[in-house]
Order: sequence, then C-alpha cells, then structure tokens
Amino acid sequence: MRKRKTYLVDILGSLSGTLYAGIASCPKRRTSQHKRHAISGFTSKYEIDRLLYWESYDDVRKALDREKQLKGWRREKKVALIQSFNPEWVDLSRSWFSEPAAR
Repeated sequence: MRKRKTYLVDILGSLSGTLYAGIASCPKRRTSQHKRHAISGFTSKYEIDRLLYWESYDDVRKALDREKQLKGWRREKKVALIQSFNPEWVDLSRSWFSEPAAR
C-alpha cells in the first residue's frame, strides 16, 4: 500500500516582517532550504526563514488552491491568520533542527 502524501501550506516570514506563502510536500527539507537560503529567489533575497503558520492537506489540489488563496490575500489578512495561530510569531520549525542553519 502506498503511503498517503501530505502537503503543507505555510506562511513564512523574515525578521524584517516580509511574508511568503508556499506549499511543500517535504516541509522539513523545504524549511531547511529556506533557512540556508539554498534556492535563489524571493525567500532568499528577503531572508525569509521562519515558519509562522501552516495547514496540512492530503489532497494536492486542495493544498494548491489554498496556497493560491493565501497568496492573493492582503498582508493584513495574513497577519491576522498568523496572530490567531501563532500570536508570539515564534518560528514553528525551531525544534525540527538540532542547530541553527548556517548563513
């Protein structure tokens, strides 16, 4: 029997407050890439490396639809969502890694 895949729709942020909505099928690996700025682009440019919010889906279509919805939201709505889930804005992935990612 095939293991059912899980997709994480998330909002990540930088210390300066820039937000990014994304999707990952391997959230630990993808978050590590963000922390190491291993992939050039928006998240690397703006040093986005803190997992602030997430939702889990087992249907990739639903996950992609939700990611698209979050990307279309104004900043204020994303901030309210983060506040409702993570009022202290702590990095929810902090316990995933044994040591801080090198910069």
